[in-house]
Amino acid sequence: MGPTITSTSRFYFTTSTMYSIPKMSCPFLGVIRRKEAVNISFRLRSLASLHSLPAEVADFVKGAVDECKPSGVHIVTGTPEETANIYAGLEKEGMVKKLPKYENCWLARTDPKDVARVESKTVIVTKNQGDTIPIPTGGAKSQLGSWMSESDWEKARQERFPGCMTGRTMYVIPFSMGPVGSSLAKYGVQVTDSPYVVASMGIMTRMGTPALNKLSEGVEFVRCQHSLGRPFPLKAPLVNAWPCNPDKVLISHLPDTRQILSYGSGYGGNSLLGKKCFALRIASRIAKDEGWLAEHMLILGITNPEGVKRYVAAAFPSACGKTNLAMMKPALPGWKVECVGDDIAWMKFDAQGKLRAINPENGFFGVAPGTSYKTNPYAMSTIAKNTVFTNVGETSDGGIWWEGLDTPADGITLTDWHGKTWKHGSGTACAHPNSRFCAPAAQCPIIDPQWESEEGVPIDAIIFGGRRPQGVPLVYESFNWQHGVFVGASMRSEATAAAEHQGKVIMHDPFAMRPFFGYNFGNYLTHWLSMETRKAPTHLPKIFHVNWFRKDPSSGAFLWPGFGENARVLEWIFKRCGRESDDEAAKKSIVGWLPEDGAINTQGLSGSVDMGALLDVPKHFWQNETKELRAYFSQQVGADLPAKVEAELKALEDRVSDN
Repeated sequence: MGPTITSTSRFYFTTSTMYSIPKMSCPFLGVIRRKEAVNISFRLRSLASLHSLPAEVADFVKGAVDECKPSGVHIVTGTPEETANIYAGLEKEGMVKKLPKYENCWLARTDPKDVARVESKTVIVTKNQGDTIPIPTGGAKSQLGSWMSESDWEKARQERFPGCMTGRTMYVIPFSMGPVGSSLAKYGVQVTDSPYVVASMGIMTRMGTPALNKLSEGVEFVRCQHSLGRPFPLKAPLVNAWPCNPDKVLISHLPDTRQILSYGSGYGGNSLLGKKCFALRIASRIAKDEGWLAEHMLILGITNPEGVKRYVAAAFPSACGKTNLAMMKPALPGWKVECVGDDIAWMKFDAQGKLRAINPENGFFGVAPGTSYKTNPYAMSTIAKNTVFTNVGETSDGGIWWEGLDTPADGITLTDWHGKTWKHGSGTACAHPNSRFCAPAAQCPIIDPQWESEEGVPIDAIIFGGRRPQGVPLVYESFNWQHGVFVGASMRSEATAAAEHQGKVIMHDPFAMRPFFGYNFGNYLTHWLSMETRKAPTHLPKIFHVNWFRKDPSSGAFLWPGFGENARVLEWIFKRCGRESDDEAAKKSIVGWLPEDGAINTQGLSGSVDMGALLDVPKHFWQNETKELRAYFSQQVGADLPAKVEAELKALEDRVSDN
């Protein structure tokens, strides 16, 4: 049973309604400055006991209150009234503005120093370094995560969190990752001093009373503590009314105790702790302990003209077309794609040995630039209402704009993500490259009927892929599960704007999980390999690799049209999942099974497509690729590389040299 409340308590807990703050007292987010903002008196419209808060949750909240020293605490219920009050408060203080062109849509502009995931300041805290990352050889820096010792982390915590919410409200967000009640769902409680985070978590998770009811049953939960790091009185003015502390950002994960503590950033995956922090870094560790998989993968259902349906999970790095594929409008007549999720898959074997997946998220947090009615009409329909846009451009008629959309009509002017007048040809981007839309998944016109199935959807194929301009074929199938694990481990892709990387460097991104591993990558590979040796019956999915981004070396033009035409590749994958023999519509190559000539349906393609160039596997390229992989595994994974993965690398080297 939780603690009780008295009228003389310093910290007040409410349920269902927001606080009303006296006009001349501390403002909602502190635009009006005061020298002293600690002793705030809240006029409460409703006051409730903490008896409804589960004891362990109450203990977590009390500990956060004692450390962060907020001036009030609000337990989030997720009601429409509460949500409306959140947005009203954000709008009043200039953090968001309403977009009158759409229904219940909002625009936020961040501090320009707070625009992306900050991988360099994201750490895993464990007793031993080897539990988090393989120890690189030759004094190299690990590319597979950042470890922080317990003592260094405790020091960093003491430099940040004590008193960090002074003058602000602490919001307590109970939430579920996955459908409430599903055997695959997991639960969390996030405390935060950011109402923008509350609004976004309300879209991205199943937040509020239903999750709190499950917590009352005693289910385990991940403890998530987040602060903007800007207590009152402010020491410097805010930029764009956006509180953050970029010089002190630290996103830390404690997998042994299922904790996440994030400080200094109010943006995206740094602050929406149910997303990458919980659903990948912490969940991948939980999955290892419990025998399932938590992966950076979209999930889609694809139905052929005869009505046969299969589900596919696909791992691509950020900004490599995941959302476009998850919401694809197939160019092939009679084929249908339905979306289960566009970013994260939790997969677990059922009693019959079939791998089943859920999308643990409740919304889409998609990259805006490049999304259009041409590339992704379903996404455009999804974001037409109830959406938060961050760092996109704004039109003078109350709408949004970004690179990739049609030029606005005559007379419509544009404002860029900095809030400045913008014109085509100005030399700067109107929308930040990592600008985002945050929209409810249920609004997607092609959301799969089973997307909230408690048992998950059955996975027939797993696809890996990335941006590879040269050498990597359009599609190939792994020889077997072990080889498929090697294919995932060998993924490389051009860097994206989702993190702080600059330029188009080809980076190693195994399983599209490089920034998201919650434990040692060598052990992660061992865990994947163990799926094949389970004692229980196992029906493993087929594993494929795709590359939509191969270019003509002479012109630099893409060889494959992509978007809806990708259904032609999915058709081949679909058929391979139902094949009766390995060599049906496929030929063996040094990298895996390639489509036979004519196996990819090109009928109706606009323009000519050079399938020979798309499926070419140049020997000299793969000689260099194997050398690069050998060096990478040796330096970055070292002794933690499983023998089976080493064997697959040696087999590829032999095939390349014999070819």
